[in-house]
Amino acid sequence: MITWANFVSQLFNGLALGALLALISSGLTIIYGTLGVLNLAHGAMFMLGGYAGYVAYQFTGSFALALLGGAVFLVIAGAAIEFVIIRHFYGRPPEDQLLVTFGIGIVIVELVRYIFGSLTHSVPAPSWAAGVTPLGFLIYPTYRLVVLGIAAASLTALYFALYQTRLGMIVRAGIEDSTMVGVLGINVYRVFMLVFGIGAMAAGFAGIVNAPVVSLTPDIGEAILVQTFVVIVIGGVGSFPGAVLGGLIAGEIISLTAMVNPAYSHVMLFAAMTFVLLVRPRGLLGVRSRE
Repeated sequence: MITWANFVSQLFNGLALGALLALISSGLTIIYGTLGVLNLAHGAMFMLGGYAGYVAYQFTGSFALALLGGAVFLVIAGAAIEFVIIRHFYGRPPEDQLLVTFGIGIVIVELVRYIFGSLTHSVPAPSWAAGVTPLGFLIYPTYRLVVLGIAAASLTALYFALYQTRLGMIVRAGIEDSTMVGVLGINVYRVFMLVFGIGAMAAGFAGIVNAPVVSLTPDIGEAILVQTFVVIVIGGVGSFPGAVLGGLIAGEIISLTAMVNPAYSHVMLFAAMTFVLLVRPRGLLGVRSRE
């Protein structure tokens, strides 16, 4: 039986899930919107972030240091992948970019499986976020509220860094005319490397935040990658605000549908994507492509 308390609880669950999907999707959107690369290794980076946080927690016993350590590791790993592999594919056809990022994702997953095995691992929630919080008419897990707050703060920081700073201006200018940016004395490829690292960090950071909620396995990024692509299609490919809006919509669709029939939660998500493509092919907040 659906009660008012259950309905509101699912709304909060949808917000928490939607905020995480928005954070992951924002990383994919940042990479595509600035570098023009559709990164199929993004789900693997989400998984890798969770494991990086797990390792940091095992060494430090601190959830805050696990967040910091995992985020730093993903920035470095993402920048290294861009420097060694991705930058050689900027001028290649999109199919080549899809294939190479798909291959990178497989390599990451299998390396993690080789090192950690296929058994599940978990990161406990911090002591100050354990337990439940009374919200008047319902009792809700405290950590899920923390997830919502962390994701919202992270999205705000990402938006400010990439759209309200000199770095964001250089990135957008570099995409439009990298030659002119180079003439101005700016190493645009160094900026691109940093941006790819930031995009990877967004996915990895979401993986760390999600680790106390869902156990870690090497395959955890596969379902997230599919949901992430649905989110950016709904919100608009290459649109940061679209990634946020699409993530919140997707989270609520999955959560509220699961309350009625969990088997149809993802079916409804794809139905929503299909409807958006029929009505507005660019997505809700998408813009016309430069190509």
